[in-house]
Amino acid sequence: MNLPGGVLTLLRAGDISVLSSARSADEPPLTIPRDPAREAARRELSKRMYHENDPNWFQRALNAFWDWVDKLFNAASSATPGGPLGLVVVIAVVLLVVGALWWRLGSPRRAPVSSATLFDDRLRSAADHRAAAEAHAAQRHWNQAVQERMRAIVRSLEERTLLDVRPGRTADEAAAEAGRALPSHTDRLRSAARDFDDVTYGGRAATEQSYHRIADLDRDLERTKPVLANSTSGTNSANSSHSADQPARQGAAE
Repeated sequence: MNLPGGVLTLLRAGDISVLSSARSADEPPLTIPRDPAREAARRELSKRMYHENDPNWFQRALNAFWDWVDKLFNAASSATPGGPLGLVVVIAVVLLVVGALWWRLGSPRRAPVSSATLFDDRLRSAADHRAAAEAHAAQRHWNQAVQERMRAIVRSLEERTLLDVRPGRTADEAAAEAGRALPSHTDRLRSAARDFDDVTYGGRAATEQSYHRIADLDRDLERTKPVLANSTSGTNSANSSHSADQPARQGAAE
């Protein structure tokens, strides 16, 4: 540190500290012990005039951060084959891998949660939901179009009494229940429920293709006759009765 002429200069000579000021050549130097000399120098250097150009706290923190980055980079360079160039290559490869995964898998998303209900408080018919879906599709609002078309499917099944009207039903529950009456469409119903959940709760963006898949399912369900559980049991009962009556009729004929 460069000190002005009036600042005391601390000199060490053996076990004695010599504190001298700008004195005339004919005056002898002042000699004082080490500890008082050190304290006098500390008091002198603590004056504000010597710290006017010191960096502020932000600059000190920034300098400390860059010092840490520099040490970290040097340590990584020494541990990487090829030195700094090898470290740059490794970082570039890692960034390329991360970019490829991001492009392939998309941004991280929350897992779909289907605990929320399928419908809101407004009671609308299947035709109303279909009209809303078509209006959203015409504006290429595929998220809303997928949601409304899935609601149209479930409302239509309720109107056909294939599903009971239950306000708290979720898309997954509706797909599972509808699959029992329409077993040929079980997989497509589950896929439609997943699309609804992904758009509504999972943060995913719907596509035109996903909307047309659900719309095609809606039209196919309208043309599909349900498989009723009592019809199967009735057929089995009739076959059993026919088998039981046949020996009786044979016995009567004999």
